[in-house]
Amino acid sequence: MPMIRRHRRARSEPTIALINIVFLMLIFFMVAGTLAPPLDRTLSLVKTADLDSTAAPDAIVVHSDGRLQYQGEELSSAAAYIAREPGQAQIHVRLIPDRDLAAAELVRLARAFQAETGAPVFIVTERALE
Repeated sequence: MPMIRRHRRARSEPTIALINIVFLMLIFFMVAGTLAPPLDRTLSLVKTADLDSTAAPDAIVVHSDGRLQYQGEELSSAAAYIAREPGQAQIHVRLIPDRDLAAAELVRLARAFQAETGAPVFIVTERALE
């Protein structure tokens, strides 16, 4: 009687099934969920393109030549701001840069204010939605 050899099959990993399940879950959540509710279609947003505005009273204006101005007075450095407003400097610092100010200068100033105050530095910009 001849011996019958049984061939063992190599057991494959079920990675394809796992990929299919993950893909189907992705599709389900994309269809079923929303990241943010849509705006009401009857809503019309305010247009601020022609709005004349003034600087925030607690913000430091940075001119294109690097001059600092706070509440109408010149500042020489971040240390001068801390000496003038010790309590305000600990909460946050707001910089309003001129459009023509070099980006490297703005980064240098922001780092100087953050190092001097230890508070977060916010850069105030103009945002236009059209």
